[in-house]
Amino acid sequence: MKKYQILKRLSLVSASAFMLTFACKDQFLEVPPTASLAQAQLSSKAGVEGALIGTYAQLAGKGFSRLAAPNNWVWGSIRGGESNKGTDPGDYSNINVMQRYEVPANDGDLNSTWQAKYEGIARANATINLANGSKELSATDKTRIVAEARFLRGHFYFELKRLFGSAPYVDETMDYGKGIEKVVATADLYSKIEADFKFAYDNLPETSSAAGRANKWAAGSYLGKAYLYQAKYADAKAIFTTVIANGKTTNGKKYGLVSKFAEIFNAENDNNEEAIFAVQSSMNTGNVNNANGFDDLNYPYNTGSDGPGNCCGFFQPSFSMANAYRVSADGLPLLGEQADGTPDYNLAANSVKHDYGVASSAGFEEDANPLDPRIDHTIGRRGIQYLDWIEHPGANWIRSQPYAGPYSPKKYIYYKRQENTLTDGSSWTRGYATMNFNIIRFADVLLMAAEAEIEAGSLATALGYINQVRSRAANPAGFVKNSKTGANEANYVISTYSSLGDQASARKIVRMERLLELATEGHRFFDLVRWGVASKSLNAYLKYESKLLVTKFGGASYTDTDALLPIPQAQIDIQGTSVLKQNPGY
Repeated sequence: MKKYQILKRLSLVSASAFMLTFACKDQFLEVPPTASLAQAQLSSKAGVEGALIGTYAQLAGKGFSRLAAPNNWVWGSIRGGESNKGTDPGDYSNINVMQRYEVPANDGDLNSTWQAKYEGIARANATINLANGSKELSATDKTRIVAEARFLRGHFYFELKRLFGSAPYVDETMDYGKGIEKVVATADLYSKIEADFKFAYDNLPETSSAAGRANKWAAGSYLGKAYLYQAKYADAKAIFTTVIANGKTTNGKKYGLVSKFAEIFNAENDNNEEAIFAVQSSMNTGNVNNANGFDDLNYPYNTGSDGPGNCCGFFQPSFSMANAYRVSADGLPLLGEQADGTPDYNLAANSVKHDYGVASSAGFEEDANPLDPRIDHTIGRRGIQYLDWIEHPGANWIRSQPYAGPYSPKKYIYYKRQENTLTDGSSWTRGYATMNFNIIRFADVLLMAAEAEIEAGSLATALGYINQVRSRAANPAGFVKNSKTGANEANYVISTYSSLGDQASARKIVRMERLLELATEGHRFFDLVRWGVASKSLNAYLKYESKLLVTKFGGASYTDTDALLPIPQAQIDIQGTSVLKQNPGY
């Protein structure tokens, strides 16, 4: 949480006092562990709160892997076809096979992702036990702390479920050190996840003095998401309806959409009315991982003083992702597709003009065709103003165009005016922004609610939710402007829907809207899988991208067994095949 740190571990015993007191007693051999806290201290109000804060800290996957973070930039966005790994073939090379759907079970980042989720679960369980055993907590504080810990545990298990399918379920009732490693993995995690979120929803307060804490409405939103992933549409519809009507942020703001799309991704506007649940960040704490340490690679390459980060050229949006923002003359997305699954937006006549293979010193004429304005808040393109830095120069900010294409990431990038005030520059790169990452934001909830309404047959209600999201994107005050003339940087055209048509048409519309609104935020792969269209969509994506990036995607394919990652082989080796069974296809 912003400005909160995990309690520092302190030595509890003075060596000199220890010697004087115990030198002549048998207890001298019973040396308390140093650099640790006694049970009495941990069970104090401050100790229990500190354990809870430590559980929040694990949301960012600290101490494990950049791939363990909740932004799921590899597992959700790269594997979802929104972005390429970026940079060059030799840099963080194990991601190369991940984006080709060839993840090996012995991959270190795969294992670290698994470990990071269980570290969060262990911290949540420890917090629950400390709270239940504490004599210093009021009944109100005890209930609230347990509810927060269960909310966080629900999050970590939700991540394990959608990444791996099955996993051992361990809660606070299980005694660590006495056979816990023999708990057999189960695919029946959703009932446990629902129970945690439901307990949190029923017992958490609406507001708190700390904006980053989970509250009642964050729990309700996450519960609705869990229902949606199980196709429990009636349950999802009911809880989303309540959340949309009554929900407020932990700092007391009625849920709503910020007026300008770019303000979602601006550290100056953290914990706004759209932020339902976010990983908090801070700077100058002695550890840059308290900033967005998981995003430190995901900046344009070699920008110098003209741009952010200076490193490392990862997470470059795909050609297909850019093309998705092409719209018809009336400002609506291109929803059609060819017989082979190729989306109409990837047809040659519709593809967005790019500078692939064009040097920054060479001339380049920008695309004049109509585009959804969210493209230039999501994707860094040649000739378009890049936040408050400069117009994107093209190849000079790309490490290897032949390998990764011409685009740069743009969401969750800090502004020039924020350098060293909302960034932590105390480490090897300038790319540690103190910008919160939204695990769930209100536009996401509106679109999930629209899905549930469509499946329930309530197309008029779904239309209203979708149009709320599109109306915000259509606010001309939020369009990307030329820094010199103030004119729009591209031909931005966007309108709302007058109708969703029939149910099949409505599904296409809401699914496309999730792509346009939530691109590069880690949702896409999981959406495609739960919709049952991953094979068709991702193979069409691979076919398209391989036309230009043949050395990266040539011969790659997606099959239904790729919907789940392999269980890390290191974990199977530790626990045995009677506990963990490898997923099919690996």
